[in-house]
Amino acid sequence: MPIDLAERFHAFLTEMPQELGLGNEDAAAIIDRYYVPEIEYWNDGICLDRQRLIDHVKPARKNGKSLRIDVHESLVGEDVAAARYTLQAGLRQGKTITMEIYLFARYAPDGRVRRVDSITRTV
Repeated sequence: MPIDLAERFHAFLTEMPQELGLGNEDAAAIIDRYYVPEIEYWNDGICLDRQRLIDHVKPARKNGKSLRIDVHESLVGEDVAAARYTLQAGLRQGKTITMEIYLFARYAPDGRVRRVDSITRTV
């Protein structure tokens, strides 16, 4: 059965952050579901590998209480996808952080992400 990359990309943008930031499932299992083991996640010039992505989850879960993602635009090709979206995180101490994100993803044949290049800005 062929992989529906548009469906996978939508889940990557909207479901995965909810699972990682607010869920209780093991972070490594979630990361492995969406990313290949040799993932390169470039965000604002910094490269995160699999372990650094996993390590990022614990403080996010500790500090976050809500998450909203609004996808404004997305494009999906044969093994690439791009999106412009807004992520709004409500923190436990009452503060809200809103970020605008431009993300470009490259997919492995199995439908998992193998590379991300993204730029973020706080709005």
